[in-house]
Amino acid sequence: MTTAGTRFSAITRTAAQTRVLDAALDLISEHGVSGTSLQMIADSMGVTKAAVYRQFKSKDDIVIALTEREFGRLEDALEAAEAEESAPRARELLLNQVIDEAIERRRHVATLQFDPVIIKFLASHQPFQAFIARLYAVLVGDAGREAKLTAAMLSGAIAVGVMHPLVADIDDDTLRRELLHYTRRLIDLPE
Repeated sequence: MTTAGTRFSAITRTAAQTRVLDAALDLISEHGVSGTSLQMIADSMGVTKAAVYRQFKSKDDIVIALTEREFGRLEDALEAAEAEESAPRARELLLNQVIDEAIERRRHVATLQFDPVIIKFLASHQPFQAFIARLYAVLVGDAGREAKLTAAMLSGAIAVGVMHPLVADIDDDTLRRELLHYTRRLIDLPE
């Protein structure tokens, strides 16, 4: 778990923990958090359930570790955007990275954005809340009602835009270009 000031990407995992997380993410993407058991994770890895317990004490710990790992993929871009003096340039930098990560992780985006158990963790785990607040502060500005609605629409547009069945046959470069075109409009970035 993270403590104040700890970067998600600085959290080290053993090779065994990484294998558990990889297996869990694949299963959770297919069955959701509630539909995935520790036994299923163990079975997919070809190990015992006890072997999974040695790496993580509970499924909740696995979900938190998965979320930390995914947020860690955006930390450098967020920090670079926060250091940028031009707000439009900061939004551009971060938006590009968020879209790149979403496209690269197409298969997992819906789970990470919409699974009710993960949403509960995002809403209740302070390090996640702090990270999300920073992310959307760069992308949409203040925390007022309009900005929150814009942030929700932006998040949904990117998540659904990469995983919807209608875009399954669109290549990554075209999808990236089109998502950037439409999401720039949402956050008032020039073309």
